[in-house]
Amino acid sequence: MKSIVIIGTTSSNLYLFRKDFIVSCLNKGMIVHTFVSEPHDYWDDKIEKTGAILIKYQMNRGGLNPFSDLFSLFQLKSSVNKIKPDIVFSFFTKPVVYGSLAAKLAKTPKIIGMIEGLGSPFTEHKNGYNFKMKLVRFFQVSLYRIVFPFLDKIIFLNKDDPIDLINNNKIYHKPNAVEVLGPIGLNLDDYPYKLWDESQEVSFIFVARLLVEKGIYEYLEAAQIVKEKYPNIIFKVVGGIDSQNPSGLTKQELDKIIATDIIHYIGFSNNVAEEIKNSTVFVLPSYREGVPRSTQEAMAIGRPIITTDVPGCRDTVLDGVNGFLVPKWDVKALVDRMCFFIGNPEQINIMGKESYKIACAQFDVDKVNKKLSKIMGIND
Repeated sequence: MKSIVIIGTTSSNLYLFRKDFIVSCLNKGMIVHTFVSEPHDYWDDKIEKTGAILIKYQMNRGGLNPFSDLFSLFQLKSSVNKIKPDIVFSFFTKPVVYGSLAAKLAKTPKIIGMIEGLGSPFTEHKNGYNFKMKLVRFFQVSLYRIVFPFLDKIIFLNKDDPIDLINNNKIYHKPNAVEVLGPIGLNLDDYPYKLWDESQEVSFIFVARLLVEKGIYEYLEAAQIVKEKYPNIIFKVVGGIDSQNPSGLTKQELDKIIATDIIHYIGFSNNVAEEIKNSTVFVLPSYREGVPRSTQEAMAIGRPIITTDVPGCRDTVLDGVNGFLVPKWDVKALVDRMCFFIGNPEQINIMGKESYKIACAQFDVDKVNKKLSKIMGIND
């Protein structure tokens, strides 16, 4: 019986993004071990109910302490060595680096890393890259230079990321190791299509961690401008603070934003589908993504999308068909597209239906998992 180790970070992320892949592996008769560095009783229980074995390890995903990272490496190596899996599959930066190194030290036969997005160090802000991000980027690239040469597969979600990371930095890797998966997909049954009720007031929803590069400030600025003209329009924000990310909003900043009454702040939600279903237009003015999961969810439910013409985001929208692409940082363009939907509400369900068609064609998790399994060599 083959076994696979899946190494992630938070148990909520691992369950929400990897649940269907875990189940597909279990259905193939594989033993699945899932590693999380930020456990949570609610999500841990859900992971274990799939039939996977949950293992907790220590890692500071936002830290730069090399001694802490070395401790994580040897802790992972010890655990992997005991399991002796056929495959170690890691995702996100630190798990890919240290999980893959641990697998190499444990002599795992097949080692696979997924880079779901290049993250803050590769995401340019309005004022360019600050010194800390340049430093983090240098260390990340240096670590990838160590790890990528022995990875059997390096999986990306969009075609821009391998160019910007591997080609531009001349990082050596095995021949034919680089693969572009596309969206990680979702179970369409969990995000059922629903027409927007045209008798309702138009509302906009932003779903993401509260990070600068997710475009939260652009969304807030656009909301303020639109509400001056249309005071009854509701702007929702779904997402929590990420205290370990250096570009995350602080609680103090968030409290100030909430006090303005520009937004309806929902916070972290275990039922994002319901929040999207009760909203009209999905907005993500992100500076860069892998392929955003939240946008896929909104499209499956049948909502038009306003997002930025940047890597990852542009893979979800056919401009003028199921929504609009706007330049990053361009608040005026964001406001114009929001006002388009307020002034042309009949377009909401027309574009939303196109979103649904794209979701069915490209985001069905069964299709995605078959492709991922083929890349990893674990097909039936």
